[in-house]
Amino acid sequence: MSTSTQGIIKIAVVGPESTGKSTMANFLAQELNTFCVPEYARYYCENLNKQYTVEDEVNMFHGQRALEEAIAARVASNLLVCDTTILTVKIWCDHLFQYTPDIVVNEIKTRKYDLYLLMDIDLPWEDDPLRDFPDQREQFLEIWKKELNALNANYVLVSGIGEQRLNNGLQACKDFLNR
Repeated sequence: MSTSTQGIIKIAVVGPESTGKSTMANFLAQELNTFCVPEYARYYCENLNKQYTVEDEVNMFHGQRALEEAIAARVASNLLVCDTTILTVKIWCDHLFQYTPDIVVNEIKTRKYDLYLLMDIDLPWEDDPLRDFPDQREQFLEIWKKELNALNANYVLVSGIGEQRLNNGLQACKDFLNR
């Protein structure tokens, strides 16, 4: 964790494509009266036409990290919600290129999040020009579990549809924050 974010409780919303991560992250930020760090890759990938390179993934790593640090520096409370993390870059690099650059792997080991909300794949797929693998969500969910377990991360699998899903995520956060 960088010096600028020490003392801030970070909740990361992660998981496979089309599982409601952005909706959940924005909802939690509003309900918990804090800021949401958006997913940098969504902006970066708009003009790539799904022609990703390792360099693009490293650029997204740097962008996500910088965005998180910039927003964390402005947080008046001690809580920050992140719509994804740099761990996403590792998962995509491993999937697309069969390896992840050391700069990403090393940062993942030191950048800590207090709670991960892993979004379940029980939502129907919503097509989006930036989404790639509608038939591999189950595989990616298992990869997320494996990666989070490898980090010994504190995570909760969040399921449900609509308002129930949002409330399940919020309750997981409240349970964590009230420990």
